[in-house]
Amino acid sequence: MAKVKYYYDSDTLSYQKIEQKKGRRLGIVFLSIIGTFLAGFVLLVIYLNIPLIETPKEKALKRELQNMQLQYGMLNKKMDQIQDVLTNVEDRDNNIYRMYFEANPIPDEQRRAGFGGINRYRNLEGYENSKLITETNKRMDILSKQIVVQSKSLDEIAVLAKEKENLLASIPAIQPVKNENLKRIASGYGWRSDPFTKVRKFHYGMDFTAPRGTPVYATGDGRIERADNRSTGYGNHIRIDHGYGYTSLYGHLYKYNVRVGQRVKRGDVIGFVGSTGRSEAPHLHYEIFKDEDRINPINFYYGNLSPEEFDQVLEKSQQENQSLD
Repeated sequence: MAKVKYYYDSDTLSYQKIEQKKGRRLGIVFLSIIGTFLAGFVLLVIYLNIPLIETPKEKALKRELQNMQLQYGMLNKKMDQIQDVLTNVEDRDNNIYRMYFEANPIPDEQRRAGFGGINRYRNLEGYENSKLITETNKRMDILSKQIVVQSKSLDEIAVLAKEKENLLASIPAIQPVKNENLKRIASGYGWRSDPFTKVRKFHYGMDFTAPRGTPVYATGDGRIERADNRSTGYGNHIRIDHGYGYTSLYGHLYKYNVRVGQRVKRGDVIGFVGSTGRSEAPHLHYEIFKDEDRINPINFYYGNLSPEEFDQVLEKSQQENQSLD
């Protein structure tokens, strides 16, 4: 029930009822509608153009998201740098290390292969930054695989390097008698005159003339295979198994300084010059075998001769003279 309002009339000294006019009432209603509409419009404009008021938790989450995007950006830059370094290592690995050690290069398809099968990144989908996170994870996985491939390659190179080191140490590479102890190189590898029959025959080693008792050196690392006088013509002799198909023989020794089965290093004294067996004078008869075939020892003196000394030895060894055994 609407409230009735009165006013005090001073002329009649009584209260009179206030009668509202219909126009005024309609005006108030109209203004109310207009005010409501304007207020709604203003609120709509504010809602569409001005961000909602954020709570402290929302502000913290927004900062965390921005920081995450920044960190992922920095991570991708670091991965770019790592990729550049890794690419350089891979290039050296294929074109220097593996080539030097006679190993096949690793193809790029194997180094940069992705991961097939199921979608490994499904749990990263459906978020605002899913693409950024997924691509970063893919790059990280591929980089990790490249590093694993390169690591295995370097492990293989280390094994090959060790084998190459052992090979280089094992190959007979020095003269078995030092230059200062030599009188001369009596005979080289090739056709020579036999000192006893004077018949021309092939001489399979090199003869180094030196005084009786002159030290004889192992020309490469290896194991003493024989140290006896049970091989016709060689007298007291030593054979060293160097591995990799190489064997060296030292004949006509005065005495031994090693025993069978002993490991020796290049430069160790293994015996002393003598004239035992089929020998005309004190000297060392020296031979090299590769896969059981005799080869010219002159090709294996690069370890302790200068180019000038090697030329002199080569010239003397090529003279067709009389051998001493």
